[in-house]
Amino acid sequence: MKYHDVKNLQFSGDYMILTIDNEEKKFLMRDISPILANSSVKEKNNYEVSSSGYGIHWPLIDEDISIDGLLGINHAREEKRKFA
Repeated sequence: MKYHDVKNLQFSGDYMILTIDNEEKKFLMRDISPILANSSVKEKNNYEVSSSGYGIHWPLIDEDISIDGLLGINHAREEKRKFA
């Protein structure tokens, strides 16, 4: 299952810019990840986008960000119904 199409990840100043599902998005790094915001250029540029498009992983700093989280998509947990 493909969650999102993630492309063109780059950094400009304090921002992370990437294309998600054919729309360019810009995120202030300190708002999404203080670890990423404080990492070196080498650490920022060493990333892996999951094949499903679910998230991005930075192995040198062991940081993970979900694309749904970036987009503000919350998934409600289904409550299990109990029948008497």
